[in-house]
Amino acid sequence: QVQLVESGGGLVQAGGSLSLSCAASGRTFSSYTMGWFRQAPGKEREFVACIRRSGGNTYYSNSVKGRFTISRDNAKNTVYLQMNSLKPEDTAVYYCAARDSNWASFELKDYTYWGQGTQVTVSS
Repeated sequence: QVQLVESGGGLVQAGGSLSLSCAASGRTFSSYTMGWFRQAPGKEREFVACIRRSGGNTYYSNSVKGRFTISRDNAKNTVYLQMNSLKPEDTAVYYCAARDSNWASFELKDYTYWGQGTQVTVSS
């Protein structure tokens, strides 16, 4: 069992930055591929980024590539999402998720554990 708690969301103007954190407790954090997803009002939850166990491989959706950076600190059991050049269309609830595998995945169904989400609002 893994418990995930996100933090760092808030309100920011377009062009600004926010940094999200996701703290994990429970089973060994370093054994999980970690992902970030988001869900905007009225839309389905979508993949944002993921990072494999060692942190050496990262993957991004086309909509955030070049603006967002995912990273992890296995010693602190934490995964991060640095979001720069934010746009109003980035407004959503952001969720972190854990997958018990070293394989990356863009699919929600492949992630077993989820946090409660943190709201990110980007004003124009």
